[in-house]
Amino acid sequence: MQKAEPVLQSRAEGVLTLTLNRPEALNSLNRNLMENLRAALAQAGADESVRALIITGAGRGFCAGADLVEQSDTPPISRGQGISDGMTSHFNPLARDLAAFPKPTVAAVNGVAAGGGVGLALACDIVVAAKSATFIQVFAPQLGLVPDMGCSWHLPRLIGAARAKGLALLGDRLRAEDAAAWGLIWQAVDDETLTARARDIAGKLAGGPTRGLVATRNVLAAAFDNDLAAQLDLERRTQFELGNTEDFAEGVRAFVQKRPPEFKGR
Repeated sequence: MQKAEPVLQSRAEGVLTLTLNRPEALNSLNRNLMENLRAALAQAGADESVRALIITGAGRGFCAGADLVEQSDTPPISRGQGISDGMTSHFNPLARDLAAFPKPTVAAVNGVAAGGGVGLALACDIVVAAKSATFIQVFAPQLGLVPDMGCSWHLPRLIGAARAKGLALLGDRLRAEDAAAWGLIWQAVDDETLTARARDIAGKLAGGPTRGLVATRNVLAAAFDNDLAAQLDLERRTQFELGNTEDFAEGVRAFVQKRPPEFKGR
């Protein structure tokens, strides 16, 4: 019997959807899935026909984080060394690849996002979740570890120190609607409309000036570390680069001609 592909791909109108396809394990991250996901990201990043990306999960879960069964099957010199090696070779590179993906990204959280699954979602530009979805920080209360896959970076920035510590230390399930109210995600929608909503958002991004959208992501991220003077200078340098793009010229023409712009991502 042929083994199922760990990452399913589909595309329509410039939007590539990558579906984590280990539903029997709540799409937990094993080496094979992460290698395939990174390969798909690399290919899509270099493909000019891909203008935006959606990541979602097959079955009833988005992603349950690291595959602990796989880790226990291959004991390293020490458990700590095994965790560290896995983060160096797979988990951290995946988080970096997604955060630096050169097109706008959308996470469509269709069910539970636990541990590293939360970090995977938050590495995307926009997170939309089904109302039945939940977000859980399992690292400390269930495993005695710290939040990883970028969770320790994203959580305090998005929802503040008090809420970040509460989630990380207690491991309470955060409902999608509360996650949206707290500012952890963009939107919680009815389960039956999740796919359509994610496609609508990704389609809007795909039709936009993608270089400018990605640059906006980067400028906003830098604001947490810059003082005002440094941020103003970053804005100036970025506007210099974007002001020389075809998309900016098209945006000006469309404004003057009172028509919708036709951006090409160049």
